[in-house]
Amino acid sequence: MGRYRIRVATGASLFSGSHNRVQLWLVGARGEAELELQLQPARGQEEEFDRDVSEDLGPLHFVKLRKHHSLVDDAWFCDRITVQGPGACAEAAFPCYRWVQGEGVLSLPEGTARLAGDNALDMFQKHREKELKERQQIYRWATWKEGLPLTIAAGTKDDLPPNMRFHEEKRRDFEWTMKAGALEMVLKRVYTFLSSWDRLEDFDQIFWGQKSALAEKVHQRWQDDEFFGYQFLNGANPMLLRRSTSLPSRLVLPTGMEELRAQLEKELENSSLFEADFILLDGIPANVIRGEKQYLAAPLIMLKMEPNGKLLPMVIQIQPPNPSSPTPPLFLPSDPPLAWLLAKSWVRNSDFQLHQLQYHLLNTHLVAEVIAVATMRCLPGLHPVFKLLIPHIRYTMEINTRARTQLISEGGIFDKAVSTGGGGHVQLVRQAMAQLTYCSLCPPDDLADRGLLGIPSALYAHDALRLWEIIARYVEGIVHLFYHRDDTVRGDPELQAWCREITEVGLCQAQDRGFPVSFQSQNQLCHFLTMCVFTCTAQHAAINQGQLDWYAWVPNAPCTMRMPPPTTKEDVTMATVMGSLPDVRQACLQMTITWHLGRRQPDMVPLGHHKEKYFSGPKAKAVLNQFQTDLENLEKEITARNEQLDLPYEYLKPSHIENSVTI
Repeated sequence: MGRYRIRVATGASLFSGSHNRVQLWLVGARGEAELELQLQPARGQEEEFDRDVSEDLGPLHFVKLRKHHSLVDDAWFCDRITVQGPGACAEAAFPCYRWVQGEGVLSLPEGTARLAGDNALDMFQKHREKELKERQQIYRWATWKEGLPLTIAAGTKDDLPPNMRFHEEKRRDFEWTMKAGALEMVLKRVYTFLSSWDRLEDFDQIFWGQKSALAEKVHQRWQDDEFFGYQFLNGANPMLLRRSTSLPSRLVLPTGMEELRAQLEKELENSSLFEADFILLDGIPANVIRGEKQYLAAPLIMLKMEPNGKLLPMVIQIQPPNPSSPTPPLFLPSDPPLAWLLAKSWVRNSDFQLHQLQYHLLNTHLVAEVIAVATMRCLPGLHPVFKLLIPHIRYTMEINTRARTQLISEGGIFDKAVSTGGGGHVQLVRQAMAQLTYCSLCPPDDLADRGLLGIPSALYAHDALRLWEIIARYVEGIVHLFYHRDDTVRGDPELQAWCREITEVGLCQAQDRGFPVSFQSQNQLCHFLTMCVFTCTAQHAAINQGQLDWYAWVPNAPCTMRMPPPTTKEDVTMATVMGSLPDVRQACLQMTITWHLGRRQPDMVPLGHHKEKYFSGPKAKAVLNQFQTDLENLEKEITARNEQLDLPYEYLKPSHIENSVTI
């Protein structure tokens, strides 16, 4: 006989409590006891009870609970249950962090992570097998579009499993700010209704409302070549720039351009020549918006790095050579100012398309969703990799489902305002998917491949590498607690099934692009898990947050172009520029959506600071504490560096990085 002290913690979000009665059982190695409790859990509260149990239960393995209801099934969000046994027994924790619905019995295993082969008790093995069988019925794969990564099977947000839904505060904020943005759009349209729209200054008429300090700098300096070049290193999309190893074959230099060729070859010889090639856009059909054809281009831009780290454009080829135009025009900084400005605008429009669809949607959102669905299908709650990853998949399935029904759906935002909308966006993502490699998701490999290591002015590259190192140490610390040898990794059937599920199923046979189909060593596992955490956190932060700063002033990153690319320089007028840039309706929509999706979220959880305690035991806690310390030290480094900069780079400050893809 002994006395047990039971603490039941309920989530703090709205509607987490329940008016239904909850029944509890303790399950130990030597017996089971029902607790006589009349528990009605209250939001944000931890309720404590002492109960005497007549029999010796032995070490506790499970807490079972059942929620009874008479008329209404009032769902309860249970955080965790802890139990202090009799005498000198250690307190046992039973993590839950999910909704309890219906009248079925829910079994919560003690929180110590265990591999499948570690189960001395048959009850743990049966529990994990039963859990996975149930989860595989709940979390099913679906094909949204052929040739794209698989998604969660949910036609709308209401079809999602309850535990993948936004909490109430998040839902209200998301939907209310959408309505506020729609109202702001209406006000801007009314304000500009009788106004002219024929000068660049006319964009000032809608440049009010929610915007950042950096957005104001963009407004003032967007036409400067130095500012234009800076964005390839540290702007919203730092993923396309690469150091040139030869002059691109598509760059046709006609007679009379010998001086330019000499300049390019000199920069090439000095390893200071860089390029950004948007060839993925070649052949993508352009949108038709409200009956008006939109236009796309596939530019190539060559840039030079000055000794002071500034990146300056040298030449822009707006379209690649083709049979009807074997020598497409080249635009230079010495050209008439409006012709050069329009050429840069075509580059910025093309960057908008690849940023949003290839590097944002595909490489972060859709990859993160594959990781999330595979984790729920293949790894039981007792698995250490599940406990490691579960904080980093919060809200991802819902935000992606909302994107598929509101943003990139038929009749969605892309169709209404973006030049790749109307089906071209799907074709572009499909082509990007065919080129998606494992190395491209790992900054040490990607930055080395693009020749961007060791450049002092490449702030994204520097911060991404530092974060990769810190995340890798964290991952290695957790992995080495449970996998002591390579053969332990090879012999884990759940882990190997998870790996295959990601590469062969979710990513549609991606093994030919370097993704593993099995893990053969601790190092291989750690590298893959580091990629998973980095993609779901730091990489998404770097790609998502810049929208707020670089896209608010629409001419700097036009979502669409309404006239074909220029073929001559002398004929470009202000009417050509304004006729090419988005109209009032499209510009207002771009400002509203990019603010809504780029702003800091009110319930944002910074990287590594999740409150959920999935691991039990001091060793895993020590690894997490060290991770947090490493992140705090990096925060101080970045803050000190940014104080010396005219344009601080903030996107990879750990306090600015959300713990999962939630927006």
